Amino acid sequence: MSMTDPLGDMLTRIRNAQMRKKAKVSTPGSRLRARVLEVLKSEGYIRDFSVTEYENGRTDLDIELKYFDGQPVIKMIERVSKPGRRVYVSVDNMPRVANGLGVTIVSTSKGVMADYAARESNVGGEVLCKVF
Repeated sequence: MSMTDPLGDMLTRIRNAQMRKKAKVSTPGSRLRARVLEVLKSEGYIRDFSVTEYENGRTDLDIELKYFDGQPVIKMIERVSKPGRRVYVSVDNMPRVANGLGVTIVSTSKGVMADYAARESNVGGEVLCKVF
């Protein structure tokens, strides 16, 4: 069965695993998912992730979730741009999450990056998700 929104599926897996207080969660691999996980790791929302490759060319991403005092570090993670409705923003209209405490992950022509990095690079793009 084909998946229409692979990134949304990964975010939902992270949300569900955190509700169950799981230490790790696994998701099918893709380059976009790996780039989003790199941003989440650099911002301190997850501990780490690793790529598992199989003989048939398929990959899995194993995500180590992060907790502080028994509570998940990620309070809110939601998909913004969906397959049915893409959301693009210019650098001037880049949204802020929780007045700058959260991060908006943006796919730009210079790669997938956090909102503040896109402002520094002076590029806009597709708003993938918001994390707080």
